[in-house]
Amino acid sequence: MGVTAPARTADWSIQEVARLAGTTSRTLRHYDAVGLLAPTRVASNGYRHYDADALVRLQRILLLRDLGLGLPAIKAALDGPGDRAPSGTGAEDSQVRALRGHLEWLRAERQRLARQIASVERTITTMEGGGELMAKDMFDGFDHTQYQAEVEDRWGKDAYARGDAWWRGMSDDERSAWKERTARLNDDWAAAAQAGADPASDEAQELARRHVSWLQAVPANPVHEAGALAGYLLGLGEMYVNDPRFALNYGGVEGATFVRDALRVYVDRVL
Repeated sequence: MGVTAPARTADWSIQEVARLAGTTSRTLRHYDAVGLLAPTRVASNGYRHYDADALVRLQRILLLRDLGLGLPAIKAALDGPGDRAPSGTGAEDSQVRALRGHLEWLRAERQRLARQIASVERTITTMEGGGELMAKDMFDGFDHTQYQAEVEDRWGKDAYARGDAWWRGMSDDERSAWKERTARLNDDWAAAAQAGADPASDEAQELARRHVSWLQAVPANPVHEAGALAGYLLGLGEMYVNDPRFALNYGGVEGATFVRDALRVYVDRVL
């Protein structure tokens, strides 16, 4: 009596994956060459095949690409300690957590885009009908209030109300200056990370000091509460790394990790 061979786990050829993902076989081969996505197996005819775990990884790669991250930053994000865990341990949980983070961002973007679409549709309808444009209806989905629910959930309604009042109380010139200050700080963080600076270096710690000063300039931030600064900085650092929206400000996950580590050093040395 012969022995029945075990059923092989389902996989997909490189051509099938390229078609399903809307990419190309050449791109998938490049992902393999740079160590980002290896095929699960290579058949005797030389064709590459990918299993379900590989497709999950590819989905995450494409999501992070859509967020604007470069391939080195994506590789660093996917090859973190949690993703390197052996199969069957923490690896799957880590992937699920990461995907939930992506999903949260995508849902927020969907809501924001839906509001913008509705706003533009109303503008078009009003203009075509010869009606009067209502300024208050034209910019729904375009301003900072898109983060109201998230801020209130993290830090309370009072924090959002005070921050909103602070922002609305600024003149146009003051808001422009604040945006320039923020952009300059973010760019300096990203440049230092790309240059391979040590988080404990004088350069990194000067950036951390500037970061704290920048945070303290916002009246609503918890940094003004007694004893809250250390915990707030550590929590922000983790959020920068784990939330792709914030990581983008520092050039991707690698940059955000550098910011987080520098803030940790600052907390240990100064606070």
